[in-house]
Amino acid sequence: MARHGNSLAYRDEKGYQTLSEQLGYFSEQARWEDLSPEAREALKIRTLDALGCAFGALASGAVRSLRQEIDAFGGSPLCTLIGGGKTSPDRAAFYNGALVRYLDFNDSYLAKGETCHPSDNLGAVLAAAEFGGTTCKEFLTALALGYQVQCRLSEVAPVRHRGFDHTTQGAFAVAAACGKALGLDAFRIAHALGISGASNIALRVTRTGALSHWKGLAAPNTAFNGLRAAFLAMRGITGPLEVFEGTKGWMQTVSGAFEIDWPREDLERVRRTIVKKYNAEVHSQSAIEGLLEMMKEEGFLGEDVDRIRVAIFDVAHLIIGGGAEGDKTLVRTKEEADHSLPYILAVAALDGKVMPAQYAEARIGRRDVQTLLRHVTVVPEPEFTERFPEEHACRITVHLKDGREIRREKRDYEGFHTRPMGWERVEEKFHALSREVLPPGHRDRIVKAVRQLEHLTVREFTSLLG
Repeated sequence: MARHGNSLAYRDEKGYQTLSEQLGYFSEQARWEDLSPEAREALKIRTLDALGCAFGALASGAVRSLRQEIDAFGGSPLCTLIGGGKTSPDRAAFYNGALVRYLDFNDSYLAKGETCHPSDNLGAVLAAAEFGGTTCKEFLTALALGYQVQCRLSEVAPVRHRGFDHTTQGAFAVAAACGKALGLDAFRIAHALGISGASNIALRVTRTGALSHWKGLAAPNTAFNGLRAAFLAMRGITGPLEVFEGTKGWMQTVSGAFEIDWPREDLERVRRTIVKKYNAEVHSQSAIEGLLEMMKEEGFLGEDVDRIRVAIFDVAHLIIGGGAEGDKTLVRTKEEADHSLPYILAVAALDGKVMPAQYAEARIGRRDVQTLLRHVTVVPEPEFTERFPEEHACRITVHLKDGREIRREKRDYEGFHTRPMGWERVEEKFHALSREVLPPGHRDRIVKAVRQLEHLTVREFTSLLG
């Protein structure tokens, strides 16, 4: 087996014994040729979508604070910062990951007991690939691996019900993907998995109660640490190979027992991820689309609405509807607003859209939306819960001030895996989010580069992002 750096413990004749070793082997063996044409297209669509989110977040206060820290502390200028400048790979991973994540407009994946954002891996994988001087085929393969690991662990090993955050599974995804992008062998990737997985166990309190900036920065922080774990393993630092099944390991303390046969996995899970049509928490998407469709077809405005009632699947009620994760009528910040279904529907009714502008501090505080959101009721519907995650079902009932009652039921929305968002729609979203910071010609060059990404090197590509 290929070696990087100094001596490291090696695999014995019994083969790969632990789950982390098996995942390391799966990661090492992943190839561009393993990806179907549909998966390759899906990866490019999600890369463009993530970049639109990143450019759209450049003016965000929390992101500016991160940039100030990078500028103050410095770092070897090895990797590109989206929007300009260079820094060390780990800091580029954190910053670029924060740009992708902060608007809460990037892609999602829905499992029965977990929701994650697989493009949270992009910032770190891009930094690892730029550092390694790889081709974009290798970058996309590593990114596909990150998607596969995070989505599959979300399916077989959900942790939300135990009080842990979904970034906990992301620690394994980003370590595997970065190890792949750096060209590590299976055993070193296994050690990176041990280091990252044992050290990045995050609490769900990040997304409950009064929400803070950390809601948008927890995943970038995990990506920062996952990339560092890959670099440490590259240089011979070992981690706990029994991180999953060992005594007091991840299964015993975090997830509970689960089974997954990594050598039999593919790289196709990216095709089941969701591209968001509206700038809001993913479980709100069908309700937003349904409300806006009703308004267009029935001809009423937000000011005509007396009250709204939404029956929806239990996860949406739990996370954004006022269930166990906190009161969603107390909305003061961007973080609280984009995780409050009452606020989201109120502002959608009043403004006719849900984009980053709907989360400006001045917009959140206005009397019209603060009044209407208190007239939005969200209730769990057992039938819709049974149909989740294959459907995103909801029933919206709007009571108008003139006495009319209008009702609509939804099963999905544009961007859901049953109605995937195509290249043209994502290109529109990219331009809408980036037009304030990029001139038209530069936006077009980025779009063209992503369209033909497999023909570029990563450094050619990142030269357009800075």
